[in-house]
Amino acid sequence: MELLAEHVRGDRYAFADLIARHQDYLWAVARRNCRDAEDAADAVQEALLSAHRRAAAFRGECAVRSWLHRIVVNSCLDRLRRNAARPSVPYPEGGWEPADRHDEYAHVDASMTLRVALAELPDEQRMAVYLVDVEGRSVADAAQMLGVAGGTVKSRCARARLKLARSLAGLREHAG
Repeated sequence: MELLAEHVRGDRYAFADLIARHQDYLWAVARRNCRDAEDAADAVQEALLSAHRRAAAFRGECAVRSWLHRIVVNSCLDRLRRNAARPSVPYPEGGWEPADRHDEYAHVDASMTLRVALAELPDEQRMAVYLVDVEGRSVADAAQMLGVAGGTVKSRCARARLKLARSLAGLREHAG
């Protein structure tokens, strides 16, 4: 918060220091939510320009990192809507294990099925379920990052989980 305040007071290096501190995290957020690296880079650039312009409006109600996260997510959503892009698939490395750990083919097949199922979710549902179920954030944190009410996050997650359960039902049949 200190670097952002220094930036608002006119320190011309403070914003660069702030971005250097958070750039890897912001890039990861954009990469998970954009179709490809080029879209992610554009989304981060747009988000940082927006954050630079709106720094004085930061009220300190959340951590600077959460504020920047929300701006990047909004930039990604804007880019997806504007380009009518196919949604990216946020899939954490090592986050999925097949029933038989020795069966690499089952792992690859399950991974591909999960990626397809996630890609078929609407952007808003995919982002909500990713924040809550993959990143382990609270509903309140996810709501703040997405700029929606907590109930909206809960309903988006519920709808996403239902769609994923239907899409992944075949995995259980093959695994069992």
